[in-house]
Amino acid sequence: MTGRPDIVLEKKGRCGFITFDRDRALNALTYDMIAQMEEHYQTWIRDPDIYGVIMQSTDPRAFCSGGDLKALYEWRQADALETALKLYGTEYQHNWSLERFSKPNVALIDGIVMGGGVGACFYGTHRVVTEKVRFAMPEVAIGFFPDVGATYFLPRFPGKCGLYLGLTGRTVGQADAFYLGFATHCVPANAFDAIRQAMIEAEPIDTVLEGLHRDPGESWLQQNQAAIDRLFSGRSVEEILAALDAESGALADWAKETAAEIRKKSPFSLKVAFRQVEVGADMTLDEALKLEFRIARRFISGDEFYEGIRAAIIDKDNAPRWNPATLDAVGDDRVSAVFAPLEGGELDLVDPFRTDRKAS
Repeated sequence: MTGRPDIVLEKKGRCGFITFDRDRALNALTYDMIAQMEEHYQTWIRDPDIYGVIMQSTDPRAFCSGGDLKALYEWRQADALETALKLYGTEYQHNWSLERFSKPNVALIDGIVMGGGVGACFYGTHRVVTEKVRFAMPEVAIGFFPDVGATYFLPRFPGKCGLYLGLTGRTVGQADAFYLGFATHCVPANAFDAIRQAMIEAEPIDTVLEGLHRDPGESWLQQNQAAIDRLFSGRSVEEILAALDAESGALADWAKETAAEIRKKSPFSLKVAFRQVEVGADMTLDEALKLEFRIARRFISGDEFYEGIRAAIIDKDNAPRWNPATLDAVGDDRVSAVFAPLEGGELDLVDPFRTDRKAS
């Protein structure tokens, strides 16, 4: 243990700064980190001297790698389900609070940004990425589902890109992140200081970022959009795999590798992710977050998620024993059950920046 805090929150000039400093875990988010961010955003919105917020990391390897999976596994071992649910409820509320935050909110992203890390920055006004950015929503690989609002944003990526990324968990770089709309600006890492100083001095950040933005070059996703749309247009995961298996020509090898990668994932998670993208196209963000809390509660109460964490994080054997082991063994009724209303009540989202604080 270093004794350093996992997150530093401070005011410099006209800017609030959030700095992730948990390098031993690639800045994986803890409950305390999320709670501290929520508290400071509520303070900064009411501070007339604060122009906006900068989010950043001390570790060039990662902006934020997601949630603290090891802690979730330990809570399961300790039979602390309610603690895990509190984490997810707090995280989804924070995602909604970020959406409602009205001041400039600029994430400086260098390296990995995945899962919960995406949720920590996606709803800000600006997401500035370097050539080293590595963006992904890889949850199906650990027996979970794309959350932090992915039900809302994956269907809004170009064409079938959201479904493709959700089912494969593929990591993409700068050009693809910009094409998707995840990144708003592409800059070299040595430009971050200029952005920080501009925010400290409350310079109009749109003008500053437009001046620093550099064309990231061709996007692989954009180049292959037509093929992705065609191959991922099936009415089920099974139909998508069949299309990939049957692909010939220039993309045959890629299709084969993609199908093989999908087949490594949790069959149950794959079918849930497919349904999310299907229903999310017609949802608002708050509706999507409330739905994801339903799904999260069911996953946290089951075994699949913890088996995925065991294989990837605890034992590191990368040999999860999925149950069911095949897609055809996952019935539609089981998938529908995780989307059903909660008997104990739904997640209650509030806009913390409204004076009456009514639910959304």
